[in-house]
Amino acid sequence: MHNTFSKAMAFRHACKRFEKTQKIDETQLRFILEAGRMSPSSFGMEGWKFLVVSGDEMKTKLRPLCWDQPQITTCSHLIIILTAIENLRPDSGIPAKRFGRRELPPERIEAYNHIYAEFLKETFSSDEKTFCWGARQTYIALANMMTGAASIGIDSCPIEGFEKEKVEALLELDTSKWQVSVLCAFGYRAQEQPPHVRLDLDEVVMFLD
Repeated sequence: MHNTFSKAMAFRHACKRFEKTQKIDETQLRFILEAGRMSPSSFGMEGWKFLVVSGDEMKTKLRPLCWDQPQITTCSHLIIILTAIENLRPDSGIPAKRFGRRELPPERIEAYNHIYAEFLKETFSSDEKTFCWGARQTYIALANMMTGAASIGIDSCPIEGFEKEKVEALLELDTSKWQVSVLCAFGYRAQEQPPHVRLDLDEVVMFLD
């Protein structure tokens, strides 16, 4: 079966070196960001923010904090995905606003907010636990942005190799509100990518009756 999605999946690789002079245009960049914005999240909280870095000065500052990986400075755009901390918690008032977007009766919104708070009570007991839960949501947006980019012939590389606290300090983040989850470089490959190496479907799938 060959379609746009499967072609995008076949095209996508973790690109380690980009063609530095080739830039993503604004329309393409917004397409990629929309793929992230439209992604699903647990309880519909959308607990993320996307920081877009295009300037060489910031990329140069980030590179030594990201294991000196060349994709940081050769990519067209670097997207830093933040995880919300404060805004995910019920007492911030933000979850109630998120539930309220569906024009539900006040009592239904309150009921949803109560279920949310009780279900995730332990999760919200510390910034670290909140971050772990919120970061998992951001990876859904990350995957959709990478596949979306691949569908229009743009390469990407997800980056977990970075010094979190130092990157947050450079960005001057209030980490009680936002923390860095993952980075992703976007641009155009500087060389041909090798064939995908994957386990067979039978090794990763089990059908249950």
